Amino acid sequence: MNGQYYANLLAQAREAVVQKRRGKLSRGVLFLQDNASVHTARVSRQALKDTGFSEIDHAPYSPDLAPSDYFLFSNLKKELRGRRFVDDNQMKMAVESHFDCKEKEYFLGGMKALYTRCEKCISLEGDYIEK
Repeated sequence: MNGQYYANLLAQAREAVVQKRRGKLSRGVLFLQDNASVHTARVSRQALKDTGFSEIDHAPYSPDLAPSDYFLFSNLKKELRGRRFVDDNQMKMAVESHFDCKEKEYFLGGMKALYTRCEKCISLEGDYIEK
């Protein structure tokens, strides 16, 4: 993945918000990403600005504070464990199906967990590891 590819994904994400969450863009979209080089590339920064999303500051990488690590992908891995896929398209469909059937409360739970984890990290002055 490079900056241009990520910039295209951001544009697709914006379009998905416009199509699936009418009115949400005007009320504001909070966007969380880590500081991976693909996210900080000039083309990516400009693309994020162009979406109109508001970026939430993220501490340097910590799996304890990365929703993709502690929430999204861990649950996805549990569901897909042991399954075999004929090709990439079949796997992509399984991943999309996993997320498409989730209610908004599922994702809200992941964001609430982030808030709790951040509070804990702050109270422990950064010395935080979730086990």
